[in-house]
Amino acid sequence: MEGSRLKHQQKRWSPFRRQFTVSKMTVSLIPAPTSLGLRPPRPGAIPGCYKAPAALRSASLFEHLVNLGASDISDIEPEEYSEVVFPRSIRNQEGIIRFSKALSDKILGVVRDGNAPLVLGGDCSILVGAGIALKRAGRYGLIHLDGHTDFRHPGNSNRVASLAGEDLAAVVGLHWDQISNIGGLGPYFEPKNTAHAGCRVDDEYLPEVKQAIGLVMPASEIKRNGSRRAASDILAFMKKADVDGYWLHLDVDVLEPAVMPAVDSPSPGGLDVSELINLLKPLAPSAVGAEVTIFDPDLDPSGASARLVAGVVSEGLGSLGRKSRSWS
Repeated sequence: MEGSRLKHQQKRWSPFRRQFTVSKMTVSLIPAPTSLGLRPPRPGAIPGCYKAPAALRSASLFEHLVNLGASDISDIEPEEYSEVVFPRSIRNQEGIIRFSKALSDKILGVVRDGNAPLVLGGDCSILVGAGIALKRAGRYGLIHLDGHTDFRHPGNSNRVASLAGEDLAAVVGLHWDQISNIGGLGPYFEPKNTAHAGCRVDDEYLPEVKQAIGLVMPASEIKRNGSRRAASDILAFMKKADVDGYWLHLDVDVLEPAVMPAVDSPSPGGLDVSELINLLKPLAPSAVGAEVTIFDPDLDPSGASARLVAGVVSEGLGSLGRKSRSWS
């Protein structure tokens, strides 16, 4: 019964059901077309997440937001994908470093102009670029909304290879220095100023991440207590942190797979669309910026998932950055 309800929810979802409330020159859209942080779906194949910005553009998200005052920044030049992994190195390591630096420059430019960057990826490796930018800008916290903890790192696994499953560990300083300390800036986010929400209770790294960072809230807790209570608790945590503001990371696999099947690692027990939007809406206004990751158009032949992501972004992140200047 629940599965039928969720599938119906996906079919009926209208991308622009409510007006996007962005003020003119407040939000800057940054397309980040990369799949460098993912393993290949099969030998010789490239994961499709790098196509997400183009698919969201085709779903009219960019046009809709620009018409309401957002600015559209040119894409970052994609890096060539390779499935080869070298010893003590992640897949596509040099490409990820170059892409992260380029993304960092774009985000930092937007923040210094007093606007809110909205990065449309791409896989979760883009969090490193955001982390570098914000470490250069000041002292920021992180809200990591994801269906997985993404906490694999060299200290807890011999399967380190794909940064999209290691991004949270990397940005709080637990990965190899080549990734966690680019430009001598690591950790990009202090663990005590980092919150994660949305993982499943059977996540392999949940016990460790609970000990390592300031706040952890599995999806089951959000569903049990309600999204508004979850958002209130996360905001209270951030208000107590000694930070200039916070970055908002959204991996769309935080959603239930029946709603969002177009992801590389779907996991049951996620949020429905209303739960996610009700979580995002209170968090967005005080965020310095946000990123959206892991939507894979190759797994979305009908375009339904692209329209759903467009709707979540439009409604859930509609007030992104509107209060961030008054955060401190």
